[in-house]
Formats: sequence, C-alpha cells, structure tokens
Amino acid sequence: MIRLEHIKYEVQEEHVGKEIIRDVSLTLPDNTFIVLTGPNGGGKSTLAKLIAGIETPTEGHIFLDDREITGLDVTERAKAGISFAFQQPVRFKGLQVYDLLKIASGKELSITDACQYLSEVGLCARDYIRREVNASLSGGELKRIEIATVLARHTPVTIFDEPEAGIDLWSFQSLIQVFRRMREQMHGTIMIISHQERILEIADEIVVIGNGRITEQGPREEILPRLAASGAAARDYEGGSDGQY
Repeated sequence: MIRLEHIKYEVQEEHVGKEIIRDVSLTLPDNTFIVLTGPNGGGKSTLAKLIAGIETPTEGHIFLDDREITGLDVTERAKAGISFAFQQPVRFKGLQVYDLLKIASGKELSITDACQYLSEVGLCARDYIRREVNASLSGGELKRIEIATVLARHTPVTIFDEPEAGIDLWSFQSLIQVFRRMREQMHGTIMIISHQERILEIADEIVVIGNGRITEQGPREEILPRLAASGAAARDYEGGSDGQY
C-alpha cells in the first residue's frame, strides 16, 4: 500500500515558485487496480514520479506500507518494491531482451521463464528473446517488453505512465488485454496514468487530478459515469472507438 500525506511539489520558474502538486493526500490500497486521470498539465505524471522517487516532494510524506520512503531516491524505492514504466520506454543498444528481463528479475532467469514473461504480454518469445532493445523495435513492442520486465520484477507497487502514448491502435488493443490479465492475476497495487476510456473501464478505482489537486476519487462505477456525463471525452483514439478523458 502507498500512502501520500499532504504532498506538495514546487518548481522554480524565473526565480518564482510554481506549485505543480498542491497538498495531495492519497492512499493506493493493496490489490487494487487504479487509474489516475485528468486534464493535461494537471499533475498526473508529476505525482507518479513523486511516488517512484524520480522527483522529491517539497513538502509532505510518502509511505510504503508502514515505512516512510520520502527520503529514498528512485533506486532505493525500486529496491523497496516500486516499479515504474515510463511513457516512452528506454532503448538499450547492445542489450538483448533476455538480458533486460534478467536484470529486471534481479536473479538468474532461465530462458523458459523469460519466454513465459514475453508470452504473457502477447509476444512470440522465439522472435524476441535474443532481439536487441533498440530502434528496430516498434513503440508497441517496446511497451510490451517493458511490461514483461515489470512482471519479472514481481513488485508490490507498479506504476504505468500513459502506456498508450505513441502506439498504434492494434498495439493499444493488445495492451488492454495485457492489463486485463494483470488485473485478474493481480498481487499488489497497479496504478495507470491514462485518458483512455478502455483503460478506465477496467479500473477498480479512479482518481481524477486537476491543477495539482485531487478533484474526485472513488470506485469506477461512481466516477466513470460522471466523467462521461461531463462531456470529458475529447476524441477517438487514433481514429478508433476508444474515447479519451
């Protein structure tokens, strides 16, 4: 479980402080699939980076279960049990997919186990296990490989920052199936930052953030109809039928 208490985050712009996150208190319960949504520039990605340790709050406290982790950096939080999947996955020239999975697992990993993680995200292991994590991979392939590394880590908290960004409709539909399986087999807390209706529809809980503050939070059954009624659906996804919020 992740608990945030009165988190604030401020940056300096032309020697003037600008608040990005404004006194946010939030609990992410165990074994819950949470989607964090809201307008662009509202603070979603910043809040996720604060949880992962990529950024440090100006004020407030962050707890993993009963342990305060506010002062831990991103490496220490990863060791403590928090995984973070970036909006744009990193490419590693010269590093094979198998090596990346071994590093993520933190242990000796058999080819069979590595192939299983790739299969779980819909990739043919035979075609990918020895591929380099470089520019020859598409955005959708990189996203799924990154999710496979998250599965290999088995951490209690996993955060995905807009996993649909920059991928085509077919890859997006495949990712939805991956997230459905993760939800069904979930052991821990999963938080996804997304505008996508298809992802919001499989959430247990939806948190809406705007202007650096939590504006709504609750079960999907309560929050999603209000988002739809407010006319928040902006446009179809890549010309398809997956609305954005």
